Amino acid sequence: MLALNEAIDAIQAFILRGGDVLYMILLVTFIMWVLIVERLWYFGLEYRKQRDTVIAQWESRAERKSWYAHKVRTAMISEIRANLDSSVTMIKTLVALCPLVGLLGTVTGMIEVFDVLASQGSSNARGMANGISKATIPTMAGMVAALSGVFFSAYIERRAKRESERLEDALTMDH
Repeated sequence: MLALNEAIDAIQAFILRGGDVLYMILLVTFIMWVLIVERLWYFGLEYRKQRDTVIAQWESRAERKSWYAHKVRTAMISEIRANLDSSVTMIKTLVALCPLVGLLGTVTGMIEVFDVLASQGSSNARGMANGISKATIPTMAGMVAALSGVFFSAYIERRAKRESERLEDALTMDH
């Protein structure tokens, strides 16, 4: 419990140094990771059930060579592909959004620096340093958040493509 309190205190101090934009980065990162975990869960559990059901339905068909059978196969693959690709675009968008929100923090921090310069001149180094901190910390946080999602975004996209291709190969049109 003590470690949790210390972690919360460290996060609060970090957010105070970086400004309110860090809350937006935290929100975007949280949503991104909820979607990533959901996709990983889907691949690990749900997709296998759906794949096995579709293969069983296809294998139970008496006829698999006609134009109609080909269209049924295409529809089955298309439905599974849509399920596989669900949320991939949103995850990629959130990954791209993280550094942009970090840049918003850079702008707000620099505005604070210029405000200190305008009101107190260049003699207030502490005030300017506070603004510079609020300018650089969100940029770093946005980049770290984006990097945390880039790998998993690419992995999820590759896995969806690979599983779709494997399903196409499994639904043979042999008789």
